[in-house]
Amino acid sequence: MDKIINIAVVAHVDAGKSTLVDALLEQNGVFRANEEVVDCVMDSNDIERERGITIYSKNCAIRYKDYKINIVDTPGHADFSSEVERIMKTVDTVILLVDASEGPMPQTRFVLKKALEQNLKPILFINKIDKKDARPEEVVDMTFDLFMELNATDEQLDFPIVYGIAREGIAKLSLDEESNSIEPLLKTVLKQCSPYEGNENDPLQMQVSSLDYDSFIGRLGIGRITRGKIKNGQTVALVNNDGKVSSFRISKLFVEEGIKRVEKDVAYYGDIVTFAGCPEISIGDTVCDKDHIDAMDPIIIEKPTLSMDFLVNSSPFAGRDKASKFLTSRHIKERLEKELETNVGLEVEELPDSDGYKVSGRGELHLSILLENMRREGYELSVSKPQVLFKEIDGKKYEPFEKVIVNCPSDYSGTIINDLQERKAVLEVVNNDANDYVHLEFSAPTRGLIGYRSAFITNTKGEGVMVRSFEDYKPYVGEITGRKNGVLVSMENGKTLGFSLFNLQDRGTLIVGPAEEVYVGMIVGIHNRDNDLNVNPCKNKQLTNTRASGSDEAIALIKPKTFSLEEALEFIQDDELVEVTPSAIRLRKKILDPNERFRLNRK
Repeated sequence: MDKIINIAVVAHVDAGKSTLVDALLEQNGVFRANEEVVDCVMDSNDIERERGITIYSKNCAIRYKDYKINIVDTPGHADFSSEVERIMKTVDTVILLVDASEGPMPQTRFVLKKALEQNLKPILFINKIDKKDARPEEVVDMTFDLFMELNATDEQLDFPIVYGIAREGIAKLSLDEESNSIEPLLKTVLKQCSPYEGNENDPLQMQVSSLDYDSFIGRLGIGRITRGKIKNGQTVALVNNDGKVSSFRISKLFVEEGIKRVEKDVAYYGDIVTFAGCPEISIGDTVCDKDHIDAMDPIIIEKPTLSMDFLVNSSPFAGRDKASKFLTSRHIKERLEKELETNVGLEVEELPDSDGYKVSGRGELHLSILLENMRREGYELSVSKPQVLFKEIDGKKYEPFEKVIVNCPSDYSGTIINDLQERKAVLEVVNNDANDYVHLEFSAPTRGLIGYRSAFITNTKGEGVMVRSFEDYKPYVGEITGRKNGVLVSMENGKTLGFSLFNLQDRGTLIVGPAEEVYVGMIVGIHNRDNDLNVNPCKNKQLTNTRASGSDEAIALIKPKTFSLEEALEFIQDDELVEVTPSAIRLRKKILDPNERFRLNRK
């Protein structure tokens, strides 16, 4: 029987978690000598690869000496924090990665808080010590201060420190030590935690901490065996979060070996297993011996903070995209129900007065990743502006706030402070950097940050970095000014013409180019002023018999602004929608008819 230790790698986004897992896998014989291995091998989802972020927590395992070490690679972005919350109960320790120059970031605080709450004793890994601006000793002190702020126990404060360069697979116990492998980190893991103890003859007990889905064998439960052993074909009891008891038979049983899922007949206490056989299983359910019912404390997942309406596409272009396969509310409902099978941070409810669903998640990125997956699968739909979810506490209205960290050239700091204070943010920390950069920390309502990223990029000329992370619910701060520009709205159906677009350039920034099909009510540009303007982008030049030198000068069109899905969702107002199809992202008014919009605005 294996000696088993389970570890999770946690950090802020871009600190190098997946790169460290790559090094652990590579140096422990998981890959063959001739095997082609991609970077961040655990980021297997297409969007994870494209964006360089981890979205779903995943398991793998390595063999070191006579130990089996299960490793959980977790997301670093706040929007996927529900993935982090669940796995803390399944691990013996966490490796907390902190960038040697950036120091602890907002998400570092979140993941560390969750680890300390589970009484885990973290190992601090100071990564990227080869950076020019690395300051490892200072970052260790900053991380110690963070432990103190989060009320760590004396035992937790005595954390081991490992320095390294994950990209090169190097770890060392002091900065001047010579090392060319990741082994010092593994030795620290073995020193920090002893293998999971138990007795294989104890009655089975395990808790489901993650879900997966297989198109052949259905819903899969993933969790750590806390007691006894589990066998393929065994009939077990299931205690759900409400205390209801049922039974089912384990139809398939898997454990992790390297990055592969291997089928097993039996697995023992301490190991992380994946099993099939129960279509109703959900996060927090306890699987136990049918003769010894012993439920574990339920896993509490924090509630969503943001919602969007997913509506059936009602534009004149609905169904015209050749790649569109799924258009109806039934299709959308089935896809959202499938997502709920594994995405526990999500909530879905039917809209009573329209053909669609209210989908609530942990943030804009959380919901936009779901939308991006849907459009790649051939779904077509319209989406409303994100809305924050308020809470009532002691009869008072509360709203979600975020911690915002900004690093930008000091020339732009005045503009950034002014912008964010207009959006009801409170400036908490200001530090001037030696390189003429300034470090700002704000506490800001989520409402005020929706739509701010594009303004931030413009105001810092692309040189600023902004990081956001959910902080807490705080008292409602009143009205917040939204987008300052109106939009240019097409009042004609047809194809855009260079002549009319050339004349519209003076009115604002165009988001369509020449020879593009548009419809009445579709947004074709951003107005220079704060009001909406109905325009005709399909108007051609009037031809006459008269020709004069200089009257037929060449038309020079400025390249239109293009929106990514996130940018489009941030940009729109309450009376607008984003039309999402597999091949296009369009902006439109909810009410397409200009006369009807005019009548409603007058009321």
